[in-house]
Amino acid sequence: MNGRNMIQVASAALAASILAFTGAQAAAPFAGTQAPGFYRMMLGEFEVTVLSGGTNMLPASTLLTNLSPAQVQQALASSFLKEPVPTSVNGFLINTGAKLVLIDTGNGERGDSKPAILLANLRASGYQPEQVDEVYLTHMHGDHIGGLTVGALPAFPNAIVRADQREADNWLSPSNLNIANKDAKGRFEGARAALAPYIAAGRFKTFDGDTDLVPGVRSRACYGHTPGHTMYVVESKGEKLVLWGDLMHVAVVQFANPAVTIRYDSDSAAAAAQRQKVLADAAGQGYWIGGAHLAFPGLGHVTKAGDAYAWVPVNYSRAP
Repeated sequence: MNGRNMIQVASAALAASILAFTGAQAAAPFAGTQAPGFYRMMLGEFEVTVLSGGTNMLPASTLLTNLSPAQVQQALASSFLKEPVPTSVNGFLINTGAKLVLIDTGNGERGDSKPAILLANLRASGYQPEQVDEVYLTHMHGDHIGGLTVGALPAFPNAIVRADQREADNWLSPSNLNIANKDAKGRFEGARAALAPYIAAGRFKTFDGDTDLVPGVRSRACYGHTPGHTMYVVESKGEKLVLWGDLMHVAVVQFANPAVTIRYDSDSAAAAAQRQKVLADAAGQGYWIGGAHLAFPGLGHVTKAGDAYAWVPVNYSRAP
């Protein structure tokens, strides 16, 4: 075989191998999953780890009030969103060095055999549920307390669970359960089931309004969304993070128009007033914000935008 023929044979073999490789790539199945959902940052000397509890699909134009469905859909479209809106469910793990505190627990196993996503992401982030010392609840809606249990067992067997007394009085009241309508009854039953093993073990404790809980973490009353809805303020070495709970559900709508409420509010007027007050304070003071339903990881700052507000999400950093 002469040199020219050898070159032609080699070129043909190379082309065939490239085609075979390209074909193998095209035939590969889609992976279909995201990476584990956690994001970490330092706040002074505290480590903050945001844990994704997955997403809820929110029919925003049906649930939001004080705007027409067309106005809601227009606002969504301006941010390239459509209904139902994928809405993050975020929990916040605070390591103070002395205590490991989890704020809200995600959906858990609610619904049709949903996996306990937040619990899996907690493990992926390098922690174990047995290490959690305290669990603080912003309120007792299912997507915030569902992860308290696995089956009927406590997901955080060594933790004290805390919530505002008003929240406990509302959701754990047998009389409130009895008079609740059909749609609401499941929420009351869910709260009772989620907290039952902690109550039985003497590990459920309440507080009254603004309270210092552990050094560097305190509760701040934010009643309106539910009777005992609570924010949590985390401070270390002059840095501050305020964890909002359900102060905000659909960012693209409610930052521009804080008067927009949601049908889940127990007192919509109080919820709107709290949102306006908290937004003004956050924009004026410039501290960190963490939102349960802001797009994961839900960390950032609030700025003033004319008569409204704007959300500035955290700039991604690979290392805390």
